[in-house]
Amino acid sequence: MYDKWKELYDKTVSKFPERKKTFKTTSGYEIKPFYTPEDIPGFDYEKKLGYPGLAPLTRGVQPTMYRGRFWTMRQYAGFATAEESNKRYRYLLEQGTTGLSVAFDLPTQIGYDSDDPMSAGEVGKVGVAIDSLADVETLFKEIPLDKVSTSMTINATASYLLACYIAVGEKQGVPSAKLSGTIQNDILKEYIARGTYRFPPAQSMRLITDIFSFCKDNVPMWNTISISGYHIREAGSDAVQEVAFTLADGIAYVEAAIKAGLDVDDFAGRLSFFFNCHNNFLEEISKFRAARRMWAKIMTERFGAKKAKSTMLRFHTQTAGCTLTAQQPQNNIVRVALQTLAACMGGTQSLHTNSFDEALALPTEDSVRIALRTQQIVANESGAADTIDPLAGSYMVEAMTDDIEKRAFDYIGKIDDLGGMMRAIEQGYVQKEIQNSAYEYQRAIEKKEMIIVGVNEYVIKEPAPTGLLKIDASVEKSQKEKLAAMKASRDNLATAKALEELTAAAKTNENLMPKILNAVKSYATLGETINAMKSVFGEYKENIVL
Repeated sequence: MYDKWKELYDKTVSKFPERKKTFKTTSGYEIKPFYTPEDIPGFDYEKKLGYPGLAPLTRGVQPTMYRGRFWTMRQYAGFATAEESNKRYRYLLEQGTTGLSVAFDLPTQIGYDSDDPMSAGEVGKVGVAIDSLADVETLFKEIPLDKVSTSMTINATASYLLACYIAVGEKQGVPSAKLSGTIQNDILKEYIARGTYRFPPAQSMRLITDIFSFCKDNVPMWNTISISGYHIREAGSDAVQEVAFTLADGIAYVEAAIKAGLDVDDFAGRLSFFFNCHNNFLEEISKFRAARRMWAKIMTERFGAKKAKSTMLRFHTQTAGCTLTAQQPQNNIVRVALQTLAACMGGTQSLHTNSFDEALALPTEDSVRIALRTQQIVANESGAADTIDPLAGSYMVEAMTDDIEKRAFDYIGKIDDLGGMMRAIEQGYVQKEIQNSAYEYQRAIEKKEMIIVGVNEYVIKEPAPTGLLKIDASVEKSQKEKLAAMKASRDNLATAKALEELTAAAKTNENLMPKILNAVKSYATLGETINAMKSVFGEYKENIVL
């Protein structure tokens, strides 16, 4: 029968040529006209798929998935001051978001106070400005931390922000054991793709394993790291590289924690991941499925994890910021809806949907509401959340899942041969692979091998955008004034003593989290706390990779 179809196919193509010579996903996977059982030879259901909540976890990490409850609808937000961001969080909670996700400004991400000359022009611009515990108290005013899960996109300064969150919880009467949420805390991807690092790699890894150990005993419901492929994808990687490099980072963190004396089953269950969701619908679903199966294999076969929870790849998803266009921005609503559906069908645990105007500015309340409603419509109206892993058994999806797994493991093998992820980063291998992928993607757009609606095809004349959210220059002045007032009112002797103790501890192998928490409670600023450690750790200077 295949021969008969092929004859008919060739005859049809000779009369009516196909749109492209080859059809490929963004990762270069060549898409066949259609798929049959021959594309997944020897397919073993138990080995490849199994059942939701059980090994190999391809179909999902929970036995009921969204039949029990929907994913956490966690809208990423933060801008200007803590007061302004607090208003936005309360608005989002009123609109039905089920988890908060905090965006910090660049000075906060790198560890500079708002009055530092390095912060000039950046205060409150791409996220909320945080200088001390006082700002975090304002940020979560009237938001009960025992009822809300909070994710914080923070890396180099994650230890300080986590300590602030713990201290605010205590002030609300919420013990640290009842706090739930996530700190991104993924410094390796900063060296690879993003750039908000402060300390050298070894010292950064020490802080991460200190957090693992501290939270195991004191904040057991906290996800101590969110290993992020999102920023790797935003930097230009393809889907296979996103999976490979993210899991390779995960391997490096597990190895560092074990080397620091932790048992794998004591911390692995609190690891979480963060992925991008791009436009190629079937590839993205296959990517999520492959990543789950791969991580289960890595944790059992490579690290000997015994607890089922240690093998579960739990992940947050954000729709792809790099796919948003400044041209015809309302088209982005459709892109985000498509990506939302893929994340749902791929089995995400939580999701942020980008707002349609984010290629132009920080989102307005109206655009944020549309983004949240997109999740709610997919959850409640599409039917996609009513059954688990609905595309399982699709010949194409299973073939693509296998292909992504194979090619991603090939990358991990190359990284192992280079001496691990740290060595691969130092040698520029990972950065070069991402740069090459980004170049090929851009070239495909410019040659119109890839159509981006409104950008390289279906272009129209448009008026200048209006109604965008703008951060007033007065925000920086106001933040500096608040910071000066806080410094004048605190017990400066107690602050100085706490910072001295932190510096002394940094010279030893002592876990630094208790000292950081003590500094935070004394109202030591972010910059002061980071500088206390910098005096011992030094500062990282990037090696330029060409």
